[in-house]
Amino acid sequence: MAAARIATHCGVKLLAEVFPTRLQCGAGLPPVERIAYLAEMAGVQLANVQHLVLVDAKAPVSFFAYPGKKSDLVPDTCTVHTLSNPEQDALASLHKLVAALGAQQAQPALQAAQRPGLPRGKLTAPKVCKAVGALLPPDAIVIDEAITSGLMLGAMTAGAPRHDLITLTGGAIGQGLPNAVGCSIACPTRPVIALIGDGTAMYTIQALWTMAREQLNVTSVIFNNASYSVLNVELERVGADKAGPKAKAQLDLHGPVLNFAQLAQGMGVHAVRATTAEDFVKALTYALAHPGPHLIEAVVPESLSGAKRKVLPWLLRSLPNLPRPVAMALKRKIAP
Repeated sequence: MAAARIATHCGVKLLAEVFPTRLQCGAGLPPVERIAYLAEMAGVQLANVQHLVLVDAKAPVSFFAYPGKKSDLVPDTCTVHTLSNPEQDALASLHKLVAALGAQQAQPALQAAQRPGLPRGKLTAPKVCKAVGALLPPDAIVIDEAITSGLMLGAMTAGAPRHDLITLTGGAIGQGLPNAVGCSIACPTRPVIALIGDGTAMYTIQALWTMAREQLNVTSVIFNNASYSVLNVELERVGADKAGPKAKAQLDLHGPVLNFAQLAQGMGVHAVRATTAEDFVKALTYALAHPGPHLIEAVVPESLSGAKRKVLPWLLRSLPNLPRPVAMALKRKIAP
């Protein structure tokens, strides 16, 4: 709220890291735009920034090193200032800055309460995110390790009841299910919804047994698109898309396709498989109405596949050369 008062008073933009450790979101709170995961899109967000003020954050860099591209995402014409580093008191620093600027009476922009409608038809990853936004209970904890399947999550839950968002830290995957265990044990009265990719789930699938053993109120949603989709995207972005069939097989989850509902049931977790939006809405409604643990296996196509994946590297290369309004519109279309 203090940062939002400064943003209103001074006419500046409020940003957050791409993967904040914990971010409070929802209706009645200031909307915070997260830096994009893809470096080219982050470059569009920061292109016109002349002064970047860091509060309990480091200057943004790209998630991976890409051939021929800068890793430092701060524009050359931008000056970076540090209000407080991670070892200092960020909240006290913001309050002092509010006072110094005379922004105490500034009215921060707040997110309006609004929800998307319930999805229908063939199940897709955006429709899963839409259902979560439509049904998310108050004071929930949302674990986001959906990777490419969760691109629409922020947009669909922005106006939902206030909730905490927990994201992955660093480049490793597999912490989503253990995070859900920890959150539920720490906050037993709060519903926990964990959105997990199928590849990431297999690193720590045994967390489901812990949920059953401890009878934790966790609803796990596994996006089953039978692929390490984000790694396939990165493979092409670094120019390694000519890899042979054995290398590509390392990023494929076919042969056999995993059945997470059966895996969960074998560990004592109530689980169902959903292939339509109606099935998913029914399963999520049931899970939120009954103490957990529950698992919903969402069988979905890849969000970035086929023609979309082929055109993505070209599109990303084109972004810096497009008019800023066009570039921002494309960025919001792919990753709101």
